[in-house]
Amino acid sequence: MNLAGKRAVVTGGGRGIGRAVCLALAAAGADVVVNYSGSAAAAEQVAADCRALGVRAFAHRADVSDPQQANELVDAAMKEFGGVDILVNNAGITRDGLLLRMSDADFDAVLSINLAGAFHCMRAACRPMMKQRFGRIINISSVVGLRGNAGQANYAASKAGLIGMSKSVAKELAGRGITVNCVAPGFIRTAMTDGLTDAVKQKLLGEIPAARLGEAEEVAAAVAFFAGEEAGYLTGQVLCVDGGMAM
Repeated sequence: MNLAGKRAVVTGGGRGIGRAVCLALAAAGADVVVNYSGSAAAAEQVAADCRALGVRAFAHRADVSDPQQANELVDAAMKEFGGVDILVNNAGITRDGLLLRMSDADFDAVLSINLAGAFHCMRAACRPMMKQRFGRIINISSVVGLRGNAGQANYAASKAGLIGMSKSVAKELAGRGITVNCVAPGFIRTAMTDGLTDAVKQKLLGEIPAARLGEAEEVAAAVAFFAGEEAGYLTGQVLCVDGGMAM
C-alpha cells in the first residue's frame, strides 16, 4: 500500500484501533493528524511514533460532537499539510445499559460522538476533498451495528446509523472522486477486552467462528486498503473485520 503524499485525519487516534490506524497510514507514507479528546500524552506519543516512520504528524485536540471543533480539526490539517485526502472517523464511546435503565443522557452522548461526530467531520472534510476531486472517507462502524447486542441499544443505533449515513454520502460524493466506506470490527483485543474475565472471554469466543479476538492492526489494514488507490472503485461498502461473526 502506497499512500505517499496523502494527508490523513484520524479521529480518536490516541489509542486502540485509532492508534493502529494512524501507524498503518504513516507506515504507508501518509501524513497524519492524530485527533484526541482525552489524553494528550497518548496522542502526542502516537504522533511521535508516526514521525519516526518518516512522515509529518501532529496531535490535535477536538471534541468532534461539537461542529465548530470538527471544523477546526480539518482547518488544522489544511493549514499544516495543505489539504486532506483521507478522513477516518474512529472516535467513539460506549455508555452501556439495558433499555429500561438507559438514561437520556447516556443515549444522547453515544449518538453525539459516534454518529453526529462523524457527520460533522465528513461535512468539514468533504469541502476540500470536492475541490481537489479526490478523497477517501472511512468510517469505523461495528459488528454490533449489523447484528445488535443486548445492553447496547445506543451504541448499536449509532453504528447502524453510521452505515446508513455512509451509504447516503457515498452516493452524494462518488461523482467527485470521493469514496465513503465502513469498516465494521468485531471483538478486537484492546485494553478494554484485556480486562474481561476469563468466563466472559470464553463466551465471546463462542460467538466468533474464527475462535479468537481480532487485533487492532487487522482493522487498520482494512482501513489502509480503503484509503489506497486500489480501492478507488469501492464506495458505500461495509467490510467486516470480525472473524465471521456477521455471516
